[in-house]
Amino acid sequence: MTIKFTAEEMRYIASFEGLTGARVRDCIISDFGGSVTFVVNKGDFGMAVGRGGDKVKRARRLMGRSIEVIEYSDDPLEFLKNTFLPARVQSIKIVEKGGKKVALVGVELQDKGLAVGRGGKKIQIAKKLAERHHGISDVILI
Repeated sequence: MTIKFTAEEMRYIASFEGLTGARVRDCIISDFGGSVTFVVNKGDFGMAVGRGGDKVKRARRLMGRSIEVIEYSDDPLEFLKNTFLPARVQSIKIVEKGGKKVALVGVELQDKGLAVGRGGKKIQIAKKLAERHHGISDVILI
C-alpha cells in the first residue's frame, strides 16, 4: 500500500529526521489529543529516542506535541508487538475472517489500558499502521 503524506506530516517527518538522525517510514498525526506517531526503520529506534529519551523530549518541545516512536519490522507479529509497547504482549495470532486478515493480540490483563490508550488512541493507531504496512484489516485485543 502506498502511503501519501500531507504537507503537515512531511514537515513533522523532516523535523524529526533532522533532530534525531533516524529514518522515518511513516507518520500519523492523531485526532486524539494531537500526538504524532513516527514509525522508524528497524535499528533506528535507539537513535530516534536518544539517551534517556533526550531526542524525543527535544522533539516534543519543538513540535509542541506528544511524540511516540515505533520501530518497523517486516514481520507483522513483531511490528504489532512494537506498536503496543510498553504493554506486555503475550500472544499475537493472525487469522482470516471473511477474506480479510485480522490480528488477535493478547496482552497482560494489567496492561489492557496501556494497549488501548486514552480514548482508544493506541488501538486506533495500531489498526491504521497494521493496515498500511502489512494489509491487516483489523486488530482485536483479547
